[in-house]
Amino acid sequence: MTGPLLQVRGLRKAYGALAVTDDVSFDVQAGKIHAIIGPNGAGKTTLVAQLSGQLAPDAGQVIYDGHDITQLEMPLRVRRGLARSFQLTRILPQLSVLENVAIAVQARSGSSFRFWRPAASEVALNDQAMEYLSKVGLHTKAQLPARLLSHGEKRQLELAVALATGPRLLLLDEPLAGTGPEEAEVLVDLLDRLRSQVTMVLIEHDMGAVFRLADHISVLVYGQIIASGTPDMIRDNPKVRAAYLGEEEEPS
Repeated sequence: MTGPLLQVRGLRKAYGALAVTDDVSFDVQAGKIHAIIGPNGAGKTTLVAQLSGQLAPDAGQVIYDGHDITQLEMPLRVRRGLARSFQLTRILPQLSVLENVAIAVQARSGSSFRFWRPAASEVALNDQAMEYLSKVGLHTKAQLPARLLSHGEKRQLELAVALATGPRLLLLDEPLAGTGPEEAEVLVDLLDRLRSQVTMVLIEHDMGAVFRLADHISVLVYGQIIASGTPDMIRDNPKVRAAYLGEEEEPS
């Protein structure tokens, strides 16, 4: 297809009189990392929940790959190639690292897996799962129980699980949340390597990571996009500086 991979048009979600997302519109180009930034309470997580299908908007459209998916449930969006990683890690701690990814591969491929047989026991699933673990740097910990991973490694595992669903577009909700400097650097390097394989919408508070990774940035404040552009355009935008730094805009 030509044109944006994701088009968001007039998206709105309100709780009573409070509009959490208010007429939000932006495009995400294929092969790019599009960051959504904004202060706490700006509506970022609510926005990504609407994009993923976890939350239904009150108005507006979500158009993915040329198709209106506004009313499509999350599992159907995943099948179409739109996957999400969460602000808080969501893995199965009692299973091994390999089994967590193998289950995601099984869900995508519709293999002969049965619920009473461990997913990792199927050779094809095992081999594919190892490929995804290699991509995120966890192949040496494949047999380790997932609960024993560090917080940053659990983030890497969550990425491997998301990649195993075969996404064209990956929604990342604060992937660096709770990580230390070394773990954050590993994750930023990983996302940078993955940019050639999958389009990303990145919700993130770490501005150093955002400006290093993003091709395009949209700024969400009180539920509305106040600016959108390249990292240099956003860095120099007086409205953005006012929203983040409390600086007054110069009169025009």
